[in-house]
Amino acid sequence: MGFRGVYYNSIDTKGRVSIPAKFREELEEGFGDQSLVVTQDRGGVVAYPTSVWQKVVEKFELLDKDQFWEDLYTYTITPATDCCFDKQGRIQLPQSLRENCQMATDGMRDVVVVGGDNKIEVWSKAKYNEMLEAAERRLAASRDKRFDLGL
Repeated sequence: MGFRGVYYNSIDTKGRVSIPAKFREELEEGFGDQSLVVTQDRGGVVAYPTSVWQKVVEKFELLDKDQFWEDLYTYTITPATDCCFDKQGRIQLPQSLRENCQMATDGMRDVVVVGGDNKIEVWSKAKYNEMLEAAERRLAASRDKRFDLGL
C-alpha cells in the first residue's frame, strides 16, 4: 500500500517530530521495518524504511563515479542518518538536516508530514505551501490532462 496522507505537526525543542501512527504501522506491516533512514531532498527531509534505503544505496554503488555520483553522495548519501522511534512515535531529526531544510529555525516549528509511497517526506509548512501553490499553477495550465484522468 505504501505511505499516503498529509499530516500537520511540529518539531519540538529537541528536534523531534512525531510520525503518524498510520505511517508507523505501514512501516512495520508493509516494509517489515521498525526504523527509518532520514536524509535531505529538494529542501525537505525524506525518511526511507531501512529496507528501501538499503536498495537505494545498492543502486547508488553501481553508478559511474562521475560528477553526478559525487553530487548525490554529498547531498543525499552523506547526511543520511538512522532514526529509531521513541515511545511517543517521534524521531530525532539531526540538527544539520533541520538547518539545511529550514525547520525549527528562527522559531518556525510547523512541519507537514507527507506520505510518498515508499518514503515519508517532512517539509517546513512554509516550503510545503510554496510547493502546493506552484503545483496548483502548473495543474491549472494542464486542465485537459486532469480531465482525461477524470479529475
